[in-house]
Order: sequence, then structure tokens, then C-alpha cells
Amino acid sequence: MNIYENRDLAALLAANTYPGRGIVLGKTADGKESVVAYFIMGRSENSRNRVFVKEPDGIRTEAHDPAKLADPSLIIYHPVRQLGRGLIVTNGDQTDTIRDFLEQGLPFEQALRTRAFEPDGPNWTPRISGLLSPDGSYKLSILKSADAEGSACARYTFEYPGLAGVGHFLHTYVQDGNPIPTFQGEPERVAITGTMEEFTDLVWNNLNPDNKISLYVRFTDLATGQARETIINKYN
Repeated sequence: MNIYENRDLAALLAANTYPGRGIVLGKTADGKESVVAYFIMGRSENSRNRVFVKEPDGIRTEAHDPAKLADPSLIIYHPVRQLGRGLIVTNGDQTDTIRDFLEQGLPFEQALRTRAFEPDGPNWTPRISGLLSPDGSYKLSILKSADAEGSACARYTFEYPGLAGVGHFLHTYVQDGNPIPTFQGEPERVAITGTMEEFTDLVWNNLNPDNKISLYVRFTDLATGQARETIINKYN
């Protein structure tokens, strides 16, 4: 068994009809750029009624059709916020919690100790978060229920140095189900390949066509800090 194998991200996505919301952080094959991808999927009409919208410091989610928006509490948030030359990426409003703590000089982990998984039993959707540093190193976190009743929260943080051609993929669910099974284990080690356009196509084209909603991708030059971004919305 090769524990350092970089798995095929396209194959992982294509084999899973519902990974839910997902974060990929890593570096390009030449080691010159950091890579970020964040996608959302949905099964209900309310979850599917979303688009990504650009903001000065990142992106936010917005109702595609405001008339169909039911409960906004878990689906409308800022998934991505830039803080200096760092970047916060999450699947919920914990983005703002992390930003507020970092601005006070307090660590990522401390911010997430004030949060827990989503109150959507029986799924108890995990909160997943990433923090990309200017040098290309990164952290990934998952907050998930410690039991089927949602009585307590288990918190896991993983820290990676940022290696050329290597990324880590963290998503909310193992697969589709009822209730939907929560992601297990360490973030999946994946290969980062191709140009920004090729990588974007790889992710988008291998997400389940019925359930995928939106995708955000960002490549950042580690020497200059210059970033390139793209957004794909199913309903635009």
C-alpha cells in the first residue's frame, strides 16, 4: 500500500453522486501557485436554488430565484474571504467566525472551538473549513457530530506543508444516503494537475450533473500574491 499516493480527483468525484460540499487545497505541479476549489451540491429545491456571487474579498452564496428561497440560515453565507494574503474557505458562516478571530491574532483552531456541526438532524452536516497561508501551506478542519443524536461535537484539524502537485480534498458526506453519512478519516490526498482552466473543467465535469450547483476555483502566484479566479454556476 502506497500511503503517499496522490489519488485521482476526477475519479473520486465521478464515483460519488453526493459528496455534498467540498474543499480542495493544494499546489500546482510546478509548485509556483496555490490552488483552491470549493463546490456546493444540493438535493432539495432550497439547496439547489443558489449561485456564487463575487465579493471584493471573496464570494457569497445568493438565491438564484429569491421567490423560492425558504430557510436561508444554512445555505446563504460567505464561503470565501481573503484576509491579507491568506484565504479562508468554508461551507458555512464559520467563515466570518474564523476571520474575526484571525483579525484579533487568535488561531484558526480557537475560532472553530466556538462552533459545531450544522443543526440539521438526523444528517448533522459537518462544518468543513480551510485556511490557506501565503506560502502555500494550509489547514483543513471538520466539525462533526460525535453520535447519531447530535449530543456532542468532535473536532479535527489537519495541517499540511503544501507540496508541489499535491492537494487535499475534504467533503461533508461519504456518499448519498438517508440520513447522509458524514465524511470519515483524513482529507483525501489528491493530484493537482493541469492549468487553472483544465483543473476547473476536471472538477466541474466530474460532479454529479443532477446535484452540482456551483464551483469556485482560485490559483494564486506564491511569489507575487496575484490571484486568478473563476466561478461556474449551474443556473447562470
